[in-house]
Amino acid sequence: MDAPHNMPVSPPVPSLRLASYNIQKCVGLDLRRQPSRILKVLGGLGADIVVLQEADKRIPPRPAALPHFVLEEEGWHIADLGGAGSLGWHGNAVIWRGGDLALTDMGHIALPGLEPRGAVRAEFDTAVGPLRVIGLHLGLVAKSRRQQVQHLAEITRALPPMPTVWAGDFNDWSRRPILDRCAPGMRFVPPRPSYPAPRPVGALDRIALSRDLSAGAHGVYGERPAHIASDHLPVWVELTASA
Repeated sequence: MDAPHNMPVSPPVPSLRLASYNIQKCVGLDLRRQPSRILKVLGGLGADIVVLQEADKRIPPRPAALPHFVLEEEGWHIADLGGAGSLGWHGNAVIWRGGDLALTDMGHIALPGLEPRGAVRAEFDTAVGPLRVIGLHLGLVAKSRRQQVQHLAEITRALPPMPTVWAGDFNDWSRRPILDRCAPGMRFVPPRPSYPAPRPVGALDRIALSRDLSAGAHGVYGERPAHIASDHLPVWVELTASA
């Protein structure tokens, strides 16, 4: 039965799709560096904002593994977090596309630990309101990862209040919520295996939200050529503002 003509229709709730993808310097599992495959995966994701890890080559001056002009030709905007041709900082980059997104601020966050690690911060005006995105790639040592999450929690609390997302490669194989306990102000989207790409068993790639954001649908993107373009699969979430 059709709804009565005079029944009010609720407007659609604004949402935003955010994704995280460790692109392994665009070197696929066939050991070929093919940025075009990464671009195809990014296009298939349908994300408004994507946080990338391992976006730059390893040897200084760390040029971009995914060239700026290649992204720009596909309509992607790039947060200028690098320098000297790098796409990001410590390999972490933030890209976005869509006319209703505007970058308002950005910066670097140094992380403690045995390895040289860092996170990046990008703030946007979006359809769901102001949004802070922190992209990260945590260390290989468990103690360092806990320190890094605790440090990110402290930094997040010290920043002006804003709905916040953490997204990246947390490098944590544990099925227990160890990192969750290090950041009680953030809620981790239920993790799903994203590594290794051909047959994922480890939920290394994760997304966490501040309590003024809600997660709708979320998942791991495995459409071809994601199975070979990198050793990780991208993860994504639909975001809305909490009521």
